[in-house]
Amino acid sequence: MSNIVKVAAAQLQPAFMNLQGCIDIAESAILEAGRHGAKLIAFPETWLPGFPVWTFFETGWKDPRHLQAYAHLTANSVEVGGPETDRLCEAARKAGINVVMGMNERDTRFSRGTLYNSLLYISDQGTILGVRRKLKPTHGERIIWGEGDGSSLQAYDTTAGRVGGSICWEHWMPLNRFTMHALGEQIHVAVFPDIAEHNMIASRHYAFEGRCFVIAMGMVLRRADITEDFGLPIDMLTSPSKTSDRDEFVLAGGSGIIGPDGRWIVEQKFYEEEIIYADIDLDDVSKGKLSLDTAGHYNRPDVFQLYVDNRRKDPVNWSVPMAASTEAKIQTVEKQTEIPGLIFKQ
Repeated sequence: MSNIVKVAAAQLQPAFMNLQGCIDIAESAILEAGRHGAKLIAFPETWLPGFPVWTFFETGWKDPRHLQAYAHLTANSVEVGGPETDRLCEAARKAGINVVMGMNERDTRFSRGTLYNSLLYISDQGTILGVRRKLKPTHGERIIWGEGDGSSLQAYDTTAGRVGGSICWEHWMPLNRFTMHALGEQIHVAVFPDIAEHNMIASRHYAFEGRCFVIAMGMVLRRADITEDFGLPIDMLTSPSKTSDRDEFVLAGGSGIIGPDGRWIVEQKFYEEEIIYADIDLDDVSKGKLSLDTAGHYNRPDVFQLYVDNRRKDPVNWSVPMAASTEAKIQTVEKQTEIPGLIFKQ
């Protein structure tokens, strides 16, 4: 029985800060990847509706430009279980493809005012498998996003294999990496704004250490496609990638697909809008773990123990449970996970 799976990386420019425009592009890309026979398609970090590139330049809490930009981002962020995720689910169902989507997520359970840097997982049946929220926003990102908790540390069994993911500098968090390795990923989606050299190193290292395939995702964003009508200081924006002097780009992409040996299957692509495809053999995951299984036989649970609190941390506990229409669309894993050297508390 063949274990070869086609996967896709959607290095496409979003309709920046325009959620409905982004959903239109995403639907088209999902359907196109399905027609090409892909079983999984991944999108970059906060692709819905784009990475808030001003966050490392404009963080003043009274700066009217920052306030206006944040309000615009909030209005164009995603509510899980809302009409935008319904459209993505329907596209995934029609295409028969699993989707991992980077998004700015707006909390719907409590204040409705907090945003999260999140990954949305959708099955090829059009059901929401789960949402991962970034555990620790990086540096100036803490002005924009709240912190996730351990409840979203999950890997999901799909028709493309066992799929998980992490967001940007979570790939430099050793205990996060170990936790995800212990969950038995075959395919890991590593999302970034774009993939500069240090992000590339992190992605290749993750593939080798975890003995899994890594879809490394970066975003293409041109300066000309950012407008000032929602407060951005355009003259301050430069490319974080530093890979080229192409001033017309704010984000340079750099997406590619990496094998369990840490080598590129599809080399990085910069400054291009493209859906990148690769045929991967899931048997290579098992072959790689013969010599290195960091959460298995190459671990010493008698010496090292990692405790993971994967309970959801709610800011309010109601004596009478509130309606959970959104949560009803999210499948949760209730069973206790037992892995040597790793303890999940539920």
